[in-house]
Amino acid sequence: MPFLNKTVFITGGSRGIGKAIGLRLAKEGANIVIAAKSIEENPKLGGTIFSAAEEMEKAGGKALAVQCDIRFEDQVQNAVNKTVEKFGGIDMLVNNASAISLSPTEKTEPKRFDLLYQINVRGTFFVTKACIPHLKKSSNAHILTLSPPVNMNPKWFSKHLAYTLTKYNMSMMAMGWAEELKNFNIASNALWPRTTIDTAAVRNLLGGEALANMSRTPEILADAAYYIFSKTAGNCSGNCFIDETVLAQEGITNLDKYAVIPGGQLYQDLFLD
Repeated sequence: MPFLNKTVFITGGSRGIGKAIGLRLAKEGANIVIAAKSIEENPKLGGTIFSAAEEMEKAGGKALAVQCDIRFEDQVQNAVNKTVEKFGGIDMLVNNASAISLSPTEKTEPKRFDLLYQINVRGTFFVTKACIPHLKKSSNAHILTLSPPVNMNPKWFSKHLAYTLTKYNMSMMAMGWAEELKNFNIASNALWPRTTIDTAAVRNLLGGEALANMSRTPEILADAAYYIFSKTAGNCSGNCFIDETVLAQEGITNLDKYAVIPGGQLYQDLFLD
């Protein structure tokens, strides 16, 4: 079991994609750190850091729930310190926490613009910075950032410029860390879904149940993350992966089990032509 006693630090891991990745690796015996904000359940979102941690342990791993708003460096450092104190180090980092706002320039308020940058860009950067000293000590360290390939097709800038900028920033950081950290045997990759994923964001902010029914479940990204983390760091870095492609490389091409409605129509995700 290559993940037994390996420690995975996941931002925004109390629900959705982050939680699914945690559960997948917990089944392999990993230590899962849920670094997220939710300590009281929001009925529209579901789940807290504590309920997620409980599920990780039931799945077969060990878990640590730490309240953390990645906009604040002191909270980030506290979460990292508690992780190292409990588990002794960090082997994998999942930069999953992200804010979304699909608004054009005229409808983007300053506070929303700032929130996008504080979480998606600044938060991702400083979480990674705090984890690097511990990743350097791992025998097979990985950073995985949930962000898309940088697609310069103007249509991806035209309808939600601020959001697009921040997601592309995340991908550029992922590529930058691959080069910056390669001499320390730390892999860095980005991962993005081919289709929309049935998450609270899709149901509450984007397209409701109709779009959710045209989506796949978060488990497809969890399985993709599992296969990426299974690779030797030195041989798997600097990629902007698409979930379907990762699974196809493992010989998995029948993806019906991931569809919310097997055999139904699927909606292609943002940033993919």
